[in-house]
Amino acid sequence: MSNELDGINQHLQELRKRIVRIVLVIGGISAFLLMFHAEPIQINQFTLYYPTFEPVHNMAAQITNHMRMDLVPESVQLIQTAPGQAFFAQMYVAVIVGVVVGMPVIIKELVEFIKPALKENEINVSRSILLPALGLFVAGCVFSYNFVIPYMLDFLYQYGEGAGLVTFLNVMEFVTFVLQFLLAFGFSFQLPLVMYAIAASGMVDVYFWRKNIRYAIVVILIFGAVITPDGTGVTMMFVAGPMFVLYAAGMLIIERKYRKKLNT
Repeated sequence: MSNELDGINQHLQELRKRIVRIVLVIGGISAFLLMFHAEPIQINQFTLYYPTFEPVHNMAAQITNHMRMDLVPESVQLIQTAPGQAFFAQMYVAVIVGVVVGMPVIIKELVEFIKPALKENEINVSRSILLPALGLFVAGCVFSYNFVIPYMLDFLYQYGEGAGLVTFLNVMEFVTFVLQFLLAFGFSFQLPLVMYAIAASGMVDVYFWRKNIRYAIVVILIFGAVITPDGTGVTMMFVAGPMFVLYAAGMLIIERKYRKKLNT
């Protein structure tokens, strides 16, 4: 009994150590974004940036303003309705950017923590998907920022413009909305890798994903309905559509690698 308790305590201490590392990385990046301003400098026709100490006009504020210019429809005005909302919005932006930038460390620490419980083939699979996981996370965020959020916001607010209304958007609601979708797409783009890792570890057979595609469609539709803000079903497809493509891609890649392995 004491040996089991000692083992549990060791696992908890290891988990605490890795969580502390993750928190320090995210906190350090967030603090940097809240304390420094990115100042542009022109060098040989290239625009570079260097940090200057400016807690008010900080990088988080610059990112928020950049999102406003890129994503808020022209007919919508971004406002704050209570003191401190802009500050808390910047803190939220800083933390989420800290999570995104610190994702390599987060993935590494999580994999290192679960490594002792994995078999050798599972460890090899986890190592092989580290870089693709990071790349897909970034790709999901970029895809959402450029091709989903602008059209979704425009779709949701164009009815007010059609009725001749002046539409105001609270800064906290805007930041929460945008970052929610960035994270949702970043993690949803991991779907092919999750499917590959499960199949490669031997937990399911190669054709499991094809046989259960109808259930996957239902789960994806539910996920899209949960994270979208309206009940029309139109914005839901902005989320569910790419996930259908990702699921099909993961399924085809797994089956192709299996057939290739059989032929060698």
